[in-house]
Amino acid sequence: MSPTVPEVIDLTQDDDEDPSPAAGTILQPTPPQPLASPVISLPRNPTPSTTNLSPEYHRTLVKKRTWLQTYSVAVPPDVPRHGSSPADATLVFAQHEAGTAVCISPNGILLTCAHCVAESADDLDWHKTHWLIFASGTLAAARTLAWDPYRDLALLLITHASSSSSASPGFPHVPLAISPPRPGSRLICIGHPAASDLECPIPGTETGYDTIVLSTGAFRGLAPDRCRNPQDNADIGALVHTCWTYWGHSGAPLVERRTGRLVGVHSSWDDETGMRRGVPWEAVLGFLVAFEAAYEGEVPEGWTWSVR
Repeated sequence: MSPTVPEVIDLTQDDDEDPSPAAGTILQPTPPQPLASPVISLPRNPTPSTTNLSPEYHRTLVKKRTWLQTYSVAVPPDVPRHGSSPADATLVFAQHEAGTAVCISPNGILLTCAHCVAESADDLDWHKTHWLIFASGTLAAARTLAWDPYRDLALLLITHASSSSSASPGFPHVPLAISPPRPGSRLICIGHPAASDLECPIPGTETGYDTIVLSTGAFRGLAPDRCRNPQDNADIGALVHTCWTYWGHSGAPLVERRTGRLVGVHSSWDDETGMRRGVPWEAVLGFLVAFEAAYEGEVPEGWTWSVR
């Protein structure tokens, strides 16, 4: 049995009772914006090879994979499983700059932040192979399916994997929640903090953080300036939460502890308030609806697209 990482960071000290709904009117989300770029056909590419990676990239990949194969993250036992735990469905980007993603479909559809894939439209390469590693250590090669800088969301499709990540059919995944969380709802966040301390004036200083970390906190609602348009996450996420995060947590799943379902992804940090920010459920749903509509009639036979 792999040794576990027992430490769970909880910044809220919330109790075990379900939160009460916050007073006030719940604003309806605005209609989804169109995807920033047209969705192209499902990619089909030959088996990629890690031998094409730079020596530094390859060393980073091996180091992260070795850690993930050695350790495992302890998910609180009260979090419901939907075929697999949220930790099983979490992936880390293999590059040195870090980054996190979550699998939302048994077919290997990965959700992450747009800025984890490309900082701008000029940097976006539809044919680039992205290397990621499941929390189990399974190596996956993925291609970009959709990229939306307005919502700060992107979808990747696993084209090849080193081995099965689960005994069950398909890839371990976390389903999207059927409704947004209530303010005060308890959350867990599973992310990949960067190995380098980007806040230290001395370059190359290591953080000492584990490759993957689970933290707990609470959903604090939508930021006042984004309540009327939760689809807009271009500069900073509309969702406010209190889970501990660091550079590299972008794209990390925010899972409602009561249901075990995805309610958003971490994306950013508010320098003025110190609060963590993320892409909310409303934007994730709008993004997936737009993606699903674009793929209508083009998906392969037997394709399973079920995230809700």
